[in-house]
Amino acid sequence: MEFEAVRISPGEYRGDALLVGLFQDGPEPAQALAALDAAVAAVVLEVISEEEFKPKSRQKLTVRVGGDTGLRKVVLVGLGEQAKYKPESLRQCIGEGARALKAIKATTAGVWVPPLGEGGEEATVEALVEAIRLALHEDRRFRSKKSDSEENGNSNNGGESKLTQVSLLVAGEGDYAEAVRRGNILAEGTIFARELVSAPANYVTAVTLAEQATAIAEANGLECEILEKEDCERLGMGAYLGVAQGTDLPPKFIHLTYKPAHGAPRKRVAIIGKGITFDSGGLSIKPAKGMELMKVDMGGAAAALGAAKVLGQLKPDIEVHFIVAATENMVSGHAIHPGDILTASNGKTIEVDNTDAEGRLTLADALVFSEKLGVDAIVDLATLTGACVVALGNDIAGLLTENEELARQIRAAGEASGEKFWQLPMEESYFEGMKSVVADMRNTGSREGGTITAALFLKQFVEKTPWVHLDIAGPVWTEKQKGYTNRGGTGFGVRTLVRFVLAQ
Repeated sequence: MEFEAVRISPGEYRGDALLVGLFQDGPEPAQALAALDAAVAAVVLEVISEEEFKPKSRQKLTVRVGGDTGLRKVVLVGLGEQAKYKPESLRQCIGEGARALKAIKATTAGVWVPPLGEGGEEATVEALVEAIRLALHEDRRFRSKKSDSEENGNSNNGGESKLTQVSLLVAGEGDYAEAVRRGNILAEGTIFARELVSAPANYVTAVTLAEQATAIAEANGLECEILEKEDCERLGMGAYLGVAQGTDLPPKFIHLTYKPAHGAPRKRVAIIGKGITFDSGGLSIKPAKGMELMKVDMGGAAAALGAAKVLGQLKPDIEVHFIVAATENMVSGHAIHPGDILTASNGKTIEVDNTDAEGRLTLADALVFSEKLGVDAIVDLATLTGACVVALGNDIAGLLTENEELARQIRAAGEASGEKFWQLPMEESYFEGMKSVVADMRNTGSREGGTITAALFLKQFVEKTPWVHLDIAGPVWTEKQKGYTNRGGTGFGVRTLVRFVLAQ
């Protein structure tokens, strides 16, 4: 699918379809659509009246025009209220509009919407490209062929999109080519993460993640170091390797580094993604119901690698380290037992009272490794606790830190990306419940406040570096199609990480 910003009026556009955004509280339709070809406008206004269409957010109306107009159909999409018109609301609405274009099997389409108040037409173009690419993404890797219903456009996802050319109608003289490029790159990185999360554990293993990291490095000029089991043993990564000993597959500790090509970096940041490619719970085994979704336990790693893919192309003047302690948490005669004591790479000892709290064990050694790099800030993303889903639901990630500036930066990047974060307190008194009789700490605390105690555990492996923990257990996966998000892996976190780094 190709995107191009074109300086023509909507009345001049010719193609299969024209997607038009209208405000709920904007001008009357006759005024709002005055720039259309007169014959097209007359037909559209008649259908608006007949259908009593109100352009509330994400509402759609498809109108067939045809004839000698040079257009087959016009798709109207509601943009909601003008005061709420921001990049994310635009992406959500245009995502729905893109699905309408797919439903009518459009191969070429024009898109005409009012420019955003912040960032103007360049920001508008970037948001449009992101939304359309993400809404029309389909993961068909594991299907042998399309069914008859999909061929007829009657399946849940409507079959494959036919759209090949999208013309974004603009009026100004901005650098729209760069805006198109950025939108494409952001969407590609998010799709990359979506597909990693959606793929089953027999396709995505620690070895697979290492191969993907190597490919990203080769394609974008990053440095890539893959630490093998023996390397991790030399570094004393007993917490990470304790989890890894239950699987027959080799662990892979991934360290990607992006460095600016010219001059010293303004800042240095580490991004850690939890990389448990399948979580059975270990000997503290999970219930069978829902275990198939434990393939998503590497959602943090997917976000980190997706961000590496994007930043390697956008090339900011910030040095970024991407770190994934990849393995799986399995049941075997080699697996750690409840009650075992592990020693992390900073020398602290951990009594494993629940083998299903394994992610924090891998993150512990990743945090120690990251801090030794001398970075200015550390961000970790992890599908860490079910407690976070209970507290915040499926759409909002938890944010925990003692550094309010980092919290502000993540919230700002999340808002710009349409990814929601809610800050939870780092209540020190809760760590009392994690003290062990025989070791420095246990890997779980009481059932109450589980997201907070998990973050307090991780805090034990960061000494001085500003650090923020993001629990993305809820939004990493969705069963619902909405806006530009499709069912399956969401790619949550990629765009927030990218915008966080770019804003440094």
